Amino acid sequence: MVDTRYDHAGRKGVSVWVWVAVIAVAIGGLLFATGFWSADVKEGDLPEVSVKGGELPKVDVDSKEVVVGTKKETIDVPTVDVKNNGED
Repeated sequence: MVDTRYDHAGRKGVSVWVWVAVIAVAIGGLLFATGFWSADVKEGDLPEVSVKGGELPKVDVDSKEVVVGTKKETIDVPTVDVKNNGED
């Protein structure tokens, strides 16, 4: 019977593609940072958004009263004994 719990053959392809993507992003960032690549963006702005104030709905809620307090209480706690059966 073959134990396949520790078989990492299927995971090699995933990790290689992740490393390739990370390296590609790092190279692209380096090219932009050094000025080798540049992005000349002209015209364009954020859209204008108008927001009017609203009103919260009127809600009438009848809830139960929560009473929190403390009181002294005596509780009998059972005792546990261990008998030695003569075994060491």
